[in-house]
Amino acid sequence: MAVLQETLLRKTEQKKNAKRLLFYFAYFSAGFALSFGKVVGDITPFGISLTAAAPKKFFPFAAAGAALGCALRGISAENARELAGITLALLGAFAAAAFEIYHKPLFVMAVAFFADLVSGVVLRLSLGGSFSDYVLLLSEAVLCSGGAFFFYRSINSSYKRLRLRALPISDVSCIVISLGIVLMNLSALSFGSICPARGAAMLLILIAVRYAGERRAVILALSLGFSMSLASENTLFVCGAFAFSALVASLFGSLSVFGVGLSFLCSVGFFAAASGSELSLPLFVECAAATLVFVLLPSRVNEKLSQSLSVNENEAPDGSLRQNLVLKLRFASSAMAAISESVDTVRERINEITRQKNDYDRAQLTDEEYIRREIVLEKTNQIRMVASDQFFSIADMLENLAFEFDESEIFDTVSAAKIRRLLGDYDIFASNVSVIEDKFGRIRIEILTASDTALADKKKLCDEIGKTVGRYFDAPRITNFKDETMLLYTERANFRLSVGFAQHSAEGNLCGDTVKVVSDGRGHSLLIISDGMGKGSRAALDGAMGAGLISKLISAGFGYDSALKVVNSALLVKSNDESLATLDIASIDLYTGKLEIYKAGAPASFIIKNRGITSCELTSMPAGILRGVEFAKRTAVLGVGDSIVLMSDGITDLGRDWVEKTLLSLDGLGVQETADAVLTRAMRDGDGKKLDDMSIIYAKLERN
Repeated sequence: MAVLQETLLRKTEQKKNAKRLLFYFAYFSAGFALSFGKVVGDITPFGISLTAAAPKKFFPFAAAGAALGCALRGISAENARELAGITLALLGAFAAAAFEIYHKPLFVMAVAFFADLVSGVVLRLSLGGSFSDYVLLLSEAVLCSGGAFFFYRSINSSYKRLRLRALPISDVSCIVISLGIVLMNLSALSFGSICPARGAAMLLILIAVRYAGERRAVILALSLGFSMSLASENTLFVCGAFAFSALVASLFGSLSVFGVGLSFLCSVGFFAAASGSELSLPLFVECAAATLVFVLLPSRVNEKLSQSLSVNENEAPDGSLRQNLVLKLRFASSAMAAISESVDTVRERINEITRQKNDYDRAQLTDEEYIRREIVLEKTNQIRMVASDQFFSIADMLENLAFEFDESEIFDTVSAAKIRRLLGDYDIFASNVSVIEDKFGRIRIEILTASDTALADKKKLCDEIGKTVGRYFDAPRITNFKDETMLLYTERANFRLSVGFAQHSAEGNLCGDTVKVVSDGRGHSLLIISDGMGKGSRAALDGAMGAGLISKLISAGFGYDSALKVVNSALLVKSNDESLATLDIASIDLYTGKLEIYKAGAPASFIIKNRGITSCELTSMPAGILRGVEFAKRTAVLGVGDSIVLMSDGITDLGRDWVEKTLLSLDGLGVQETADAVLTRAMRDGDGKKLDDMSIIYAKLERN
């Protein structure tokens, strides 16, 4: 183990060293490029700018690269002046590192400004110069200071946020301007009339057209075109050529890379021919080379570029409506929880005062009157407790809704607009269409409409919606409100559940157990058995109330625990008599096969995997007895062919061994045949005993 840890640490250290060397080389190369090139009028302040703006670990390498580039230009007074400026910027960077003030951009700008200005003034004082020369020096110092600002902001931008398309536009602008400055200086390096920097600029513009969108591509083209125009005289047409060509290429952005590249090449070629400049042929050759590289980019590189640069209008940045809604829901949840605590405190105080008064009046009351008062006080206190619980339940519900909104990664407004137009072809006019993709990439579609959907071809509409979004959907779950209808389309899951169930009533025609099999609309199938206390109509009412409420609340977005609190409160105040119901729930995720079992006073469930049976027995209280009832929970994972069996205590009272032996002996039957056979054998083997209501749900997971 120690050897493995040492190996991992060594590899980690090697990666860090390699990354550090890469940064050393990058800053050295950038300093060299920025000092080697010249702007119109032989202004070369950007090596000084980078030296002042580079982080404290790397500014010596930026200074070394800038000094080397300056030295390679030859021996002259101007080059000596630039070396002096680089030296002054290096001293300022050392001072920033020593006093820990590098994080202040104003200091970085001041170092660059004075390093350039002081070195220039000393040179002019020694060689002499006119007033206009000093004005030019001041302008160059301002340009140097501005370059330092853009470099500083670019270096300290969060490039992880750039990938998430959440980088502030000001930082993006600084990155683009810094890139333009680098390419402008690199344009001094050429092979004959061919300038690789211009070709690189055009390649970047093509990539932006393809992956970053029309607006960003045009902005980048204008910035880089302007930078290239400043590099030499009579090249201002390059700015217009880049910008207009980016705009033309964006019109073909929906086509393949060939369409984008060819349209850009033709447009640049037109500008080159129209300019009549000696730069015309080199510019066309550079564009052709950039287009060829763009077309031949490997698919892996294209995927990385798409992930990093593609514009998705549906991804909400920080501070979006979705995040604002999540915050408001969580704030409301906290407020409701605080109200519940206040109500509970007031309830306890009122109960204490009323009981003290009842005890004080005891001597003046008969036993019957005293007992009647105690019953009324207890029932009133119980109702107040239920009111407090309801506030807690609402708080939990709001928190669950906030969690659900937070889990929804994307609200696809583009697809929603397409679906709205599609619905119009079926005479369905939606008041709201939401296309929601969660963090697992699953899509659900919610359509709210006041139109009559009964006459619509549901299968054809489902297929058309699937084609619009590019996914397969199951038939919609339809929920009718007073005047509106909700259509919920859930992406087709990997699995489906084959379900069989059977029941026996121990007294009359009404069974005290209620069985429900429902979908929560989020890819989960819910199996529910609720066993009311006793037998007959009263037990049937409690069981139906428990199963009906819990299924509706979970489907509406309540969490399991908050839904149980509501059911518990409803049973507590339903009548003066004791009223309770057990709840046995199995939730199966049809995308992954994950099984979640929730029990409130329910007997054991059974999981059948590979001809083996596992019993799941959890200790818990049924709903309707006490406050603060909670589910006992367990999770498992089902594979194809595995089964989950839920039973009421009318069957499980025959014994765990009996249940397991019976289930194993029925292997090979269908789910409904198995459920019927288990119920038949339970009634036969329980003959002569006092039978209770019996219910069984037998569900098998199958490939969809």
